[in-house]
Amino acid sequence: MTTKPQTQSLAKTKQKLHISGAEAVVKCLLEEGADLIYGYPGGAIMPVYDELYKYQDKINHVLTRHEQGATHAAQGFARVTGKVGVAIATSGPGATNLITGIADAQIDSTPMVCITGQVASHLLGSDAFQETDIVGISTPVTKWNYQITKASEIPEIFAKAFYIARSGRPGPVLIDITKDAQFDTFDFEYEKCTSVRSYKAKPEVNLEEVKAAALLINSAKKPMVVFGQGVILGEAEKEFKEFIEKAGIPSAWTILGLSALPTEHELNIGMVGMHGNYAPNKLTNECDLLIAVGMRFDDRVTGSLNTYAKQAKVIHFEIDPAEVDKNVKADVAVLGDVKESLAEILPFVNKNTHDKWLEEFNKLEAIEFDKVKKEDLFPTKEGLTMGEVLKEINNASGGDAVIVSDVGQHQMFACRYAKFNQTKSNITSGGLGTMGFALPAAIGAKMGVPDREVVMIAGDGGYQMTIQELGTILQTKAAVKIVVLNNEYLGMVRQWQQLFFDKRYASTEMTNPDFVTIAKGYSIDAKRVTKREDLASAVQEMMESKEAYFLEVCVEKENNVFPMIPTGASVSDIRLE
Repeated sequence: MTTKPQTQSLAKTKQKLHISGAEAVVKCLLEEGADLIYGYPGGAIMPVYDELYKYQDKINHVLTRHEQGATHAAQGFARVTGKVGVAIATSGPGATNLITGIADAQIDSTPMVCITGQVASHLLGSDAFQETDIVGISTPVTKWNYQITKASEIPEIFAKAFYIARSGRPGPVLIDITKDAQFDTFDFEYEKCTSVRSYKAKPEVNLEEVKAAALLINSAKKPMVVFGQGVILGEAEKEFKEFIEKAGIPSAWTILGLSALPTEHELNIGMVGMHGNYAPNKLTNECDLLIAVGMRFDDRVTGSLNTYAKQAKVIHFEIDPAEVDKNVKADVAVLGDVKESLAEILPFVNKNTHDKWLEEFNKLEAIEFDKVKKEDLFPTKEGLTMGEVLKEINNASGGDAVIVSDVGQHQMFACRYAKFNQTKSNITSGGLGTMGFALPAAIGAKMGVPDREVVMIAGDGGYQMTIQELGTILQTKAAVKIVVLNNEYLGMVRQWQQLFFDKRYASTEMTNPDFVTIAKGYSIDAKRVTKREDLASAVQEMMESKEAYFLEVCVEKENNVFPMIPTGASVSDIRLE
């Protein structure tokens, strides 16, 4: 008699590893695919760094020169890749130095996980050396935060943190880990998080809302779209393009929406907002239907809410219910992931064109070109303009570069004049307006998309706020192209002082160092341009370099950025001079 051979179970038993909390942190990062992180070591996070040393072949830790630099680098990486950026720091000042970047990520909906060390749990609340209540400090500027005091909590909290950071409307999460939790050992198991009780990542799309929106779109004579970063975050570029092309609707963008639609697209009518284009701002108050797609009606976009699009019906495509009716009342709110919402509405939208309406935008665009753009791009005066620098960068890049801009006049010139052929290409600090953002963010962006050219645009003021990150470039060899538009002023503040404070230039004039010498001190090729005839060749040389390159362009001291909507004024009151 023969017996049947015993069959082995196909289900594999997950083997438990008995490891330290510090090693568990590293294993959690690997489970989440976070193999590139930015940080700065210190006493309270040293056990984790000791484990990172052992995992150098699996995780690339980039030593920034300041913890704020770590957060901005993580943001730049996240913005160009769509992945979660990771920053790590020690307790006390290390942790508090992350706060600006965390706040920036929160308002700009950037997925980021920040890990901070903390004093041992028995010392919490005792004012121990380098102890700060980072959970309390970061609560207003994080999507979620948590303090780990036991090693066994690490896998669950990390899985939850990455899920919350990347899901729905993305944002920053902070995990604070006490030192004893890093040393303690436990049986490690990891299971990815797919849901959290009481947290709904995205509303389900309501078909009745979709149909109601389609009815308004099909009956509109002068519809206008304003799209924001939600299109990019939702990876809905294809659906968005199909939607506006089928409906034939002129479409304007917010600063963070830039690059979701190619800048040369026939329905792309430019930028809305304080320094946006004349046509979309002016005609906001003449459209009969305003369709907001993945944007939040920020005050810099709307100007005075008392006069903003009062004649128009409003449709708001939005993933975050808290943004609906917050600033502008919506006649129809289509809640949900914008990729899903646009796919749902497409069959209900009639094929249409609005050629006469589009021609109104083109007429106003011609006025802006004559009064503003012509002198910005093809100046007749001797001094170099910021606009012509952007024009030369466009010529050299063909619109395929990632542009990372800092905050100020140069940021507005970059957003107004940079050309983009592909999405996730305009990286800037929108909601918080963080000077010093660009240099570390450009490093993160370059490391996220190493095969693309990454060009950083900054002013002489913001550049010096994080200039120490040239050391990070020296160590990593990140081939960032650094352009500083030097007007020896805090240019945006000076412009306001000129226009609204009778030219009282209080604390805005800059006495600057020799930027070229500093760059060369970090082994970065560098050049200064002061004459127009040298600009094109210098930009070309920079773009052709296979390594990091620094280009200083000395521009006109009082080159203002127009158009401009004065603070609190209506979008209809946009000034061309």
